[in-house]
Amino acid sequence: MQQKLGAGSPEPVQVRPLWLVILAAGLIVGLAMGLRQVMGLYMKPMTTELNIGREPFSLAMAIANLVWGFAAVPLGAISDRYGAGRVLAAGALFTMAGIFLMYSAQSGHDLIISGILLGIGIGGTGITALVGAVGRAAPPEKRPQALASLGMAAGIGGFIAFPYVHFFMEAIGWKSSLLVIIASLSLIIPLAIVLAGKPRAAAGMTHNQSLAEAFGEAFSHPSFWLLILGFFVCGFHVAFYAVHLPAFVTDKGLDSTVAVAALTAVGIANIIGTYAAGQSAKWIPKRYSLSIIYFMRVFAFLGLLYLPINATTVIGISIVLGLFWLSTVPLTSAMVATFFGPQWMSMLFGFVFLSHQLGSFSGLWLAGVLYDQTKSYDMMWWISIALALFAALVHLPIREAPVARAQKPLAA
Repeated sequence: MQQKLGAGSPEPVQVRPLWLVILAAGLIVGLAMGLRQVMGLYMKPMTTELNIGREPFSLAMAIANLVWGFAAVPLGAISDRYGAGRVLAAGALFTMAGIFLMYSAQSGHDLIISGILLGIGIGGTGITALVGAVGRAAPPEKRPQALASLGMAAGIGGFIAFPYVHFFMEAIGWKSSLLVIIASLSLIIPLAIVLAGKPRAAAGMTHNQSLAEAFGEAFSHPSFWLLILGFFVCGFHVAFYAVHLPAFVTDKGLDSTVAVAALTAVGIANIIGTYAAGQSAKWIPKRYSLSIIYFMRVFAFLGLLYLPINATTVIGISIVLGLFWLSTVPLTSAMVATFFGPQWMSMLFGFVFLSHQLGSFSGLWLAGVLYDQTKSYDMMWWISIALALFAALVHLPIREAPVARAQKPLAA
């Protein structure tokens, strides 16, 4: 018998098949994160036309990542409490506005404002806004694999987005290609309807936890803090490599198409690596998989320091790095659900992701500063190696188990 709602209560979302939730969420993530990853292609043409150095562009992209991290927490709480649909639609509009400001930019100051809008937008349309919806829809035994689908979708989005955007940059110019990106992002709004509505309780939930209880529980849990420290490194690596690789490649005398091919290869390899990471949760503890992922990144960065830089090595190293790219996401987000359950999953993963974006900000901004000072990225590769080793170690002490909590009956 259908339960009656109290006056003024938001209508709960209808139960939708898991495949439909994953499909809609995957398409949104693919569009939002795929098109976000191509911003590095605009570094050289935009800074050349505006007659500014690489630091202002790097700072704008760093600010976008930082704002994304801070926005992920309140937007995740709204998604957990009221549903992801309205957050996704608003995020799409903010992202489109940020891209339009890049199109019309006249100075580095305009780029910074664009970065703020982009950060809010991707905070509402990226993985952080959707892990809760997917995590609640999936039973616990299928949750890592369902969450892995979001990382795979982001990889597919990157795989398609780089040649897609590069084609339009060559065909109609870099500036007009930004209008194509805006039109493409508008598709998120109708897809958000599938995920609209107030979330229902996940299967097996026995405790209807308040927001204050969720905060207190999470920030008193040592393993949560270790997860936060490790995810900082992921953000540092991914943002630095994705945005600065096109400039690094052309600095070495290679054609710009090499960077497009390399970042496309990252997207393809990421699909394989993320799938494997989700499946690995069936056999080995997630913390060990994360340690392996970060340790393997060391070899990719060493290759950029010691191997001859040509098209083959850049693409080959990108394939290796792509295998360990967003494979951290299903494992990290699934551990948040393991610790605390799925009720406030988007918000709590948002806190972990804030650390990721602090890492993104640091990697993007520091790379711009060090390049302008030294005209080289060598120092950044060494810093990336040191951080990878740190992250490989910091995950080992994590205790992979639910927090102890007093059981309270779930409110109707």
